[in-house]
Amino acid sequence: VPVLQTNNGPGLTGLMTIAAHLVRQARKDQLLGSTAEEKAVVQQWLEYRVTRVNGGSSKEDVRTILKDLNIHLEDKVYLAGNIFTLADILMYYGLHHIMVDLTVQEKEKYLNVSRWFNHIQHYPGVRQHLSNVVFIKNRLYTNAH
Repeated sequence: VPVLQTNNGPGLTGLMTIAAHLVRQARKDQLLGSTAEEKAVVQQWLEYRVTRVNGGSSKEDVRTILKDLNIHLEDKVYLAGNIFTLADILMYYGLHHIMVDLTVQEKEKYLNVSRWFNHIQHYPGVRQHLSNVVFIKNRLYTNAH
């Protein structure tokens, strides 16, 4: 469990608590959502990240996570709809090790997740030290002549 030791007061424990604190310290509150609904959706995906993505280790868990996200992202640019939030950043970091290992066919199967992930990894300042995950621009067709 991550811990942030601050100069003024007790240390903060937990990924989401620390991340939300740092967002507020940086005066980037829009990353937590603007409306009450957006804030709730961001919080929902942050909880999903901690409970499902961090806890999901089996192949079946990974398939379920990718399936859930693929359905959710079908008509959305970002996890909270049309705004880039902390949920996108932390979900990107949580999924990077999974996306790196996906085959081209698996990336095609989870097309909405692939589109979202590729967009987030190119968002300024997000990828940092992580490797770029390559996505093929053209769809593959297995029954080509």
